[in-house]
Amino acid sequence: MNRNDKQFMAQKIRAQYMEKEITELDELRRLDAEVKRPANIFSYIFGSIGAIVTGCGMSLIMTDIADMINFGGDPMVAGIVIGIFGLAMALVNYPIYKAILNSRKKKYSAEILKLSEKIMNN
Repeated sequence: MNRNDKQFMAQKIRAQYMEKEITELDELRRLDAEVKRPANIFSYIFGSIGAIVTGCGMSLIMTDIADMINFGGDPMVAGIVIGIFGLAMALVNYPIYKAILNSRKKKYSAEILKLSEKIMNN
């Protein structure tokens, strides 16, 4: 390893331990993430639960799980009801996501617009 490579590696490692100054652009990115993160987290979790519920309904219909768990009723009807409920969850996921995102945008819009205007004018 030559001297320039050693200096580059040393600077790269040193930069990890130095305190970084927070710029206005970093603050704008943080605010943007703060707006989007709750809506994304909710959407991922709710959508996953909806997919699992739909899969449970499908499994009840297509396999002999109903016999193994001594299901008393008609597994076809129960599986269809459970599957439709899971599909309904998946269907309403996007409108709920948009509602959460729009409410967060409304809450932070003034601060984000002010900061972005300040950055663009500099």
